[in-house]
Amino acid sequence: MSSMQLRTLTFVVSMVVAGAGVAQEGGGRTRFILAASWQPAFCQTNQKKAECASQTGERPDATNFSLHGLWPMRQDYCGVSAEQKAADKDGDWNKLPEVTLAAETKTALAKAMPGTQSGLERHEWVKHGTCTKMSADDYFGVGMHLVGALNASAVRDLFAANIGKPVKADAIKAAFDKSFGPGAGDRVKMSCRRAGNVRMISELTIGLSEAAGAASAKSAGLADLIQGAGKTSFGCDEGVVDAAGF
Repeated sequence: MSSMQLRTLTFVVSMVVAGAGVAQEGGGRTRFILAASWQPAFCQTNQKKAECASQTGERPDATNFSLHGLWPMRQDYCGVSAEQKAADKDGDWNKLPEVTLAAETKTALAKAMPGTQSGLERHEWVKHGTCTKMSADDYFGVGMHLVGALNASAVRDLFAANIGKPVKADAIKAAFDKSFGPGAGDRVKMSCRRAGNVRMISELTIGLSEAAGAASAKSAGLADLIQGAGKTSFGCDEGVVDAAGF
């Protein structure tokens, strides 16, 4: 190999390595997941749960996303006793210790997370919240702030305008991009569930950056947190936006 060929090869290799580094930095890394439920679809297959038996078309969760949880990636049950972990996995979450929250937080959470009627907040704190460095008030405060931002976006508007109708993945991704910046839809996964012959959209799980794990995220922009996350596959490609009621 001539010296000229060697210099050319070295230059090409260096450019490839540099390019790979830029791609990695620009891609971000998902550290947290915001799980937002479409409650009417969840309730179709959980009709006996208290929050489902009491759901009405006038309640906020009939036309808005509900907070399921804020999940640190690849961590759960941090510092939790074996007894509490077993009780959580048994599914009777009201047997778990009550989560100590300020009265204001508790009232707001009951609205944002209808599953509190079944002890969902106890499960979320034991399994996920314990793996953050936040207090319970801050942990749920961040989750409520972020799902509130989702409900103030074009994503929620798309769902509310299409209740009872099917919506395709491309339309949902476009709504994310519109509200949270180009590429935001590539950081979302959609889950669907069947009720009879109907495939319904049940949940969106949204990738977030590490900054979502601090109390300061209660005032952070959801767009920034999404843009700092890594990309994922979208999952379900189409589903019906279910209406409240059975």
